[in-house]
Amino acid sequence: MPKLAYDMSPADQRAAINFHRTNWRIDFPGAERFFRPEWRENYELAMDAAPEAVQQSLVTTENAGIPAFLSFFMDPDILRVLTAPNEAAEIFGEKQKGEWTSTSLIFPVVERTYEVSTYGDYNNNGRAGINTNFPERQPYLYQTICEYGDLEIDRVGLAKIGFVAEQKEAAIDGLNKFQNLTYFRGVAGLQNYGALNDPAMWPAIAPAPKAAGGTQWLNGTSFNATPNEIYNDIAALAIQIINQSAGRVNTKSRFVLGMSPSREGALTATNGFNVNVAALLEKNFPRMEIRSAVQYGARTAQNPQGSVAGEIMQMFCPDATGQDSGFCSFPMKLRAGQVVRALSSWAQKMSQGSSGFILRQPFAMGTMVGL
Repeated sequence: MPKLAYDMSPADQRAAINFHRTNWRIDFPGAERFFRPEWRENYELAMDAAPEAVQQSLVTTENAGIPAFLSFFMDPDILRVLTAPNEAAEIFGEKQKGEWTSTSLIFPVVERTYEVSTYGDYNNNGRAGINTNFPERQPYLYQTICEYGDLEIDRVGLAKIGFVAEQKEAAIDGLNKFQNLTYFRGVAGLQNYGALNDPAMWPAIAPAPKAAGGTQWLNGTSFNATPNEIYNDIAALAIQIINQSAGRVNTKSRFVLGMSPSREGALTATNGFNVNVAALLEKNFPRMEIRSAVQYGARTAQNPQGSVAGEIMQMFCPDATGQDSGFCSFPMKLRAGQVVRALSSWAQKMSQGSSGFILRQPFAMGTMVGL
């Protein structure tokens, strides 16, 4: 049995230290233990067999780091891309008329008729009566489908995203975007019209020429019209509606003024008396509400004939004479079909309907094109 350092005599320990220092060039001051002699001999044999091997060679690729993704941070707060808001229902109101089985909507109209004549005890002249019309509108049903596979759900779930919930939100958002568009434009090929192209609307009027040239309020981000010129255009549209209504509408009536977001910003123009356009409107039309929608912008503004003519401004008196002057209409808001299971995926149909904009009293709507 080889002796350990603590079993050796001081002389043997010194001899062992000298042996290491002389043969291996290794010095261990204060060492307490040494290899057994057979280990030493094996080490020497290895050194004799490969004297050039002074460092172990790598089998794997040399690397001093970790996979980069291990240091990535994924924010749990998901940023969702936003698009222009749906404003048609905010501007004109919204009502359900009919249901999803309805193929046509009929809106009875009654007009009073009368004839008066000179009174006489035996005269039977003069008549009172009514005239009836039954204008129709055709609803339009549309749909989209949500599809998601088992592997998709699990993979997207690794990013902490609810794939199924996000898809359904996307479907609902898409249906509502299309519905908002029909409220402004209607549906081609059907008796389904929008607030910008209803054939019963009165002809659009043009803005007054501006001192700086043209009819527009803005030139890019700079004012092309003075505050008074902007106010006068709006007042002219209100007077147009008052004239069309034969006095049923006046400056104290409730008005909704619709325009593009940029033209709404132009209402901040301030005159020399430090009064801006919005303040002038509030003083002279106390019940006027201002709404904005991108559909009134220059890229989408069209007159009833369809030619591009600049930005649009609309004024609407929603409850002239105590009756609804018009509203956006739908037969059904949202219908979610059954979730259908396939071999390793799911599908669900989601549908909705739109009847466009129902203009009941055309005199209560005024349009100005060319801002």
